[in-house]
Amino acid sequence: MKTQINQAEKLLKIIEEKDRQLAELVDQNRWLMEQFKLLKQGKFGKSREAVDNADKNQLNLFNEAEVSANILAPEPELTEVKAHYRKRTRLTTDKLPPDLPVEIIEHEIPKEERSCRECGTELHAMGKDIREELKIIPAKAIIVRHIRYTYACRSCEANSTSTTIVKANMPEPVIKGGFASAEAIAHIAVQKYMMASPLYRQEDEWKQSGILLSRQTMSNWLIKASEDWLSAVYEEMRKSLLRHKILHADETTLRVLKEPGKTSGTKCYMWLYRTSGEAESQIILYDYQRDRKALHAEEFLKGFKGYLHTDGYEGYHKLSGDIRIVGCLAHLRRKFFDAMKTLPKDKQKTSNAAKGVAYCDELFRLERQFADLSHDDRLAVRRTQSEPVFLEFYKWAESLPALPKSLLGQAVGYAFSQKEYLKRYLEDGRLEISNNRAERSIKPFVIGRKNWLFSNTPGGATASAIYYSLIVTAKENGLNPFEYLRWVLDNMPNLGKPGYVDKVADLLPGSVAIPKVICSSNHDKKGEEKFPWEEE
Repeated sequence: MKTQINQAEKLLKIIEEKDRQLAELVDQNRWLMEQFKLLKQGKFGKSREAVDNADKNQLNLFNEAEVSANILAPEPELTEVKAHYRKRTRLTTDKLPPDLPVEIIEHEIPKEERSCRECGTELHAMGKDIREELKIIPAKAIIVRHIRYTYACRSCEANSTSTTIVKANMPEPVIKGGFASAEAIAHIAVQKYMMASPLYRQEDEWKQSGILLSRQTMSNWLIKASEDWLSAVYEEMRKSLLRHKILHADETTLRVLKEPGKTSGTKCYMWLYRTSGEAESQIILYDYQRDRKALHAEEFLKGFKGYLHTDGYEGYHKLSGDIRIVGCLAHLRRKFFDAMKTLPKDKQKTSNAAKGVAYCDELFRLERQFADLSHDDRLAVRRTQSEPVFLEFYKWAESLPALPKSLLGQAVGYAFSQKEYLKRYLEDGRLEISNNRAERSIKPFVIGRKNWLFSNTPGGATASAIYYSLIVTAKENGLNPFEYLRWVLDNMPNLGKPGYVDKVADLLPGSVAIPKVICSSNHDKKGEEKFPWEEE
């Protein structure tokens, strides 16, 4: 009898162990299926994180009138509209600058043929048809030959023991002993760092024009100009950046083939720091580092005191107490959105993940309503309207029966681990609800990386960080990146000379010393506050 009991107990333990293993396999299978669906969505699904209009209506947790309300919208005026016919026009976003040069070609009948076929009287012009075309003239290269004259006194040569010799002024070159001009370096830099055209493609393009300019020569020019001149401008921009009270930070990976002590496939990092929307002029700086350790951010931000918008990376939370981290609700929304998209379509609309997305969308909707308010007014309405929704979300999230390893569980876990930082945007009306501003600024580097893939040396990666900083900052401030970079490279070797700026600070994008001709004619800040799931 005792033997039978022992055998039964052993069988029960085996069954319990099998049940435990089965439960683990079920959880593992669920997790793997979620990851598979998430990867499938990322590869084949829509890249936008938008929720369909039909879904928005069904997921709405708030009063329908409040959702469509706009507290800033003026009262409509009542006017009488008469019946009319509207001419159908072609919708287009194409726009040409009004100051574009115009080449006029007139097509006339030869004078000897301007006679009437019936009576022979000379014909007169009674009207004309006009057709306009956009003519593209490919870039062309020319050689600029600088000739400096030296003058001497004939009288002193004949009658004195010393002769007066005077040389004409001639600007210093960007690279001494080389044939690179400021225009050439600016063009190469803009093509690579703004248009994402690698140097080997530019080499082929030059070859089509009969110019044999190797990628190695272009690389040497970029690095030399960066080390000699642009690094000083970059450092001045960094000093100006740290004087602000609100910044954004982000980072992304980069491959550097010849980083000492690392293999070519090891990840290095490009960090980004930038001003926030409240700044009068924007500064965006990239910083190359060999790894993602928090000490790099601490070193770069040394002396900074204020708010720093970041994602959920733990390294930022280790910064000094003078820096208050502000979390990103766009990252929180993305986690709930990913959890929702892995569900079957018929269950997405009523899922808890969809409710999490709806809560986040309501907070973002309120921010759009407050966009044109002053900082103090925005803070006041956030406390009366946004904070109750924020607290209601966390009260709802506490009751969710989500498995910790599931995508929904990870979203809930992220929400509670980041609550202190996510709520911080409610402290100051100047702060933003997300770190999307930094994510948008790092996108030019990500697009370029897809084309040139890697940097060869740490020096090249550092030069890339400097060029991206100047080009993206110029563009953000409404300047023409090529003209701005050319102007900087013209001025830096000639600081303090007549006709040039006096100090490096005068070269920053927000400086009043910048000529108006450098300003871009098509600068448009509309849509700057769009969120990723709203962009086309």
